[in-house]
Amino acid sequence: MADQTHVLFVEDDDVIREATQLALERDGFAVTAMPDGLSGLEAFRANRPDIALLDVMVPGLDGVSLCRRIRDESTVPVIMLSARADSIDVVLGLEAGADDYVTKPFDGAVLVARIRAVLRRFGHAGGGAGRADEAGSPADGPVLTFGDLEVDTEGMEVRREGRPVALTPTEMRLLLEFSSAPGTVLSRDKLLERVWDYGWGGDTRVVDVHVQRLRTKIGQDRIETVRGFGYKLKA
Repeated sequence: MADQTHVLFVEDDDVIREATQLALERDGFAVTAMPDGLSGLEAFRANRPDIALLDVMVPGLDGVSLCRRIRDESTVPVIMLSARADSIDVVLGLEAGADDYVTKPFDGAVLVARIRAVLRRFGHAGGGAGRADEAGSPADGPVLTFGDLEVDTEGMEVRREGRPVALTPTEMRLLLEFSSAPGTVLSRDKLLERVWDYGWGGDTRVVDVHVQRLRTKIGQDRIETVRGFGYKLKA
């Protein structure tokens, strides 16, 4: 069906790949499942899926490298799958451009919920702007200015020193949360709730890595760490 959400799933374990594909298809997703990174990259380029699920440890081209290749070409949402919650691979995947991760073994219902949460964020990337209006904007118009940084909350564009800054939808939502309340400390849990749609809490490494990624694009000093509390955007 044309209106089905298309998932690219890259996983080398035959049992996990087949069982997960069936579970996702039962929930109404169209799934292209591949056993290695190179075939996964080819499938991504051929099919342009709505979301990619990438296992970290796949042969040929590992999941982290595949994520980087995808991110070079697209802002499509990426969820990494990792066998260990404390693995450095989780951080590497997030640094490579992944938007979220799920730890294996995972429950099918949990995976579907996470996929839908990510898709909601990407389908309405400007969600944070609504909260900015409710909270009271520091400027009268849709373009907020913080030093050399300009955030267009309607056009979903960011400029630094007059030059466009390319952000992923997750990075944009994160910046919108900060710009809606400049100078206000936002806790990691609050950011997980607002940006990642986690009503139950989650791994704050997701926030930390995305803040660092955002800093590299808008300026390392623009977002300040308030030790023990969270982060704030310098007004």
